[in-house]
Amino acid sequence: MYTKYYGLAKKPFALTPDPAVVFMSEAHQEGLAILKYGILSKKCFLVLTADVGSGKTTLLQALVSSLEEDVHLCLLNNPILQRDEFFSYIAKKLGLEWDGNKAMFLIEFGILLKRCFDRGERVLLIIDEAHVLPVDLLEEIRLLSNLDEKGQDVLSIFLVGQPELNERMSDDRLLPLRQRIGIRFHLNRFNLEETRQYILFRLRAVGARHLNIFSEEAIAVIHKASQGTPRLINIICDHALLSGFSESKPVIGVELIKESIDDLHFPGEDTPLPVAMPVRPKGMHSTIFFGLIVVVISFVFLLLEILPATREFSFLSKVLPESWLQYLHF
Repeated sequence: MYTKYYGLAKKPFALTPDPAVVFMSEAHQEGLAILKYGILSKKCFLVLTADVGSGKTTLLQALVSSLEEDVHLCLLNNPILQRDEFFSYIAKKLGLEWDGNKAMFLIEFGILLKRCFDRGERVLLIIDEAHVLPVDLLEEIRLLSNLDEKGQDVLSIFLVGQPELNERMSDDRLLPLRQRIGIRFHLNRFNLEETRQYILFRLRAVGARHLNIFSEEAIAVIHKASQGTPRLINIICDHALLSGFSESKPVIGVELIKESIDDLHFPGEDTPLPVAMPVRPKGMHSTIFFGLIVVVISFVFLLLEILPATREFSFLSKVLPESWLQYLHF
């Protein structure tokens, strides 16, 4: 459709991750380095979090494509499984037998770890979308690490998911698991310059003859609306190119971007696009409550300083609850 009009070999902003076209921002480069280090450092557990659409799946694909042959990989990207289904999946991926007997699986898994140790090989278990894992399955994953005998250290387990994973991990039952996490990393979204470079990178990748298809002002609006989320950048740019083609506009300007954002807006969303909102830290409500209490008490003592001594109690008795007055020692 619009590809020929803009001189492109194919659509530059496809939503499906393409391992052959990977833009590595500074955060993505750091994340990939940390993932590789997590395999070599023998830390066992690593937690990687990223907002929706921030490119964690692309990052995992880059990691997988860079693995050496001495790494036995089990990548699970749909962890909504029952316990037996989970063990069945791991067994299949690692070439182990599974007949529904968990005890036999654990024996075979322990033998695999010992054999890998003897051969100088490693086992890597990656759980994508780990934020949806139930607590009991997270505990099963922790117990798998117990089979990696002291001194072997051949097993690495990566838990990858949205920021809600941190809240899930705060469960008291998962304290033993939290104590085993050696590395944590959060993949940040693009800043304005990275958004610009990302758009140009995608255009170059499809053979664009001209890279000024999007004006600088349009790119700024794209960044603001998407908050630097790669998936949303793709959606906006693809829609804008289609609209630009239909209106015969060789350069995508601010107005066309705003029109595209309006077209993509979901009714009921607090923001123009469905971006991930910051997760309120646990206990925030109680923090705000006690902060207000401190302010009120400070105001009370200020009144005690400025009101005449003969009037202060009668005034305060009118504006403060009786249950509070007993703590002021009148």
